[in-house]
Amino acid sequence: MNDKNNKSTFVVSADWLEQRLGDPGVKIVDAAWYLPAQNRDPRVEYKAAHIPGAVFFDQDAIADQTSGLPHTLPSAEAFAEAVGAMGIGEEDTIVIYDGPGIFTAPRVWWMFRIMGAKNVYVLDGGMDGWKAQRRPTTAEVPTPARRSFHTALNAQAVTSFERMRDIVENRLAQIADARSAGRFTGEEPEPRAGMRSGHMPGAKSLPSGVFSESGKLKDLGSLRRIFADAGIDLAKPVVTTCGSGVTAAIITLALQSLGHADNTLYDGSWSEWGARPDTPVAIGRE
Repeated sequence: MNDKNNKSTFVVSADWLEQRLGDPGVKIVDAAWYLPAQNRDPRVEYKAAHIPGAVFFDQDAIADQTSGLPHTLPSAEAFAEAVGAMGIGEEDTIVIYDGPGIFTAPRVWWMFRIMGAKNVYVLDGGMDGWKAQRRPTTAEVPTPARRSFHTALNAQAVTSFERMRDIVENRLAQIADARSAGRFTGEEPEPRAGMRSGHMPGAKSLPSGVFSESGKLKDLGSLRRIFADAGIDLAKPVVTTCGSGVTAAIITLALQSLGHADNTLYDGSWSEWGARPDTPVAIGRE
């Protein structure tokens, strides 16, 4: 999808997308979501201005509401119902964007892919970059005809708590943690009440922001160096994690951009691990 050999094939440029606005086979999804400290409301921003034809994907709503954890992956049936109502089918070319770029869009990119969609991409630069370049926007909310989204859930791509405990105890895979360095070491408190600080024993710190620059995913050579510098061996399995399973998908996007296939995402992430009294927690850089 990108004419530069050193760029991820899972990312499209604003030029590429603008040329395809109105193409019935290209579906655009606004997947913006923000932390409270960012003081931005994604739905308000969407209603004020979005890329023409884009539908809004609410990451708080399209989730398993029974888990007690934020953003947990919904069932295949619930996902199909939600995105089918958005007029999206599994054979469509689906482009996901967020506000700043390479922030929350990779999570929805990952969700669509593990649910069976093949042609799913993330917009480089996000909506902030799109607007900065004065590209077309609209406040008109589309009313797409309902479609059938036929799921083929890849459950093996999702790591459960029980599997994560086994991975930690027996060092069965490398653990890549997307939270900030301060949260990883325990020097910064967790934003959610009741969470212990620190990280899973054996995890490596890969803060999500290191993978992009100005809202665009870094080139493949830079991504490869980031993993090498963090001590991640791309010839071995990796499980990605973060605070609530959202920014972990940025690491997943980077891994898969490099052709790494043996990776999973721990959906409960630190919201689950750090809140439990019976899980081992390490502090410091190692």
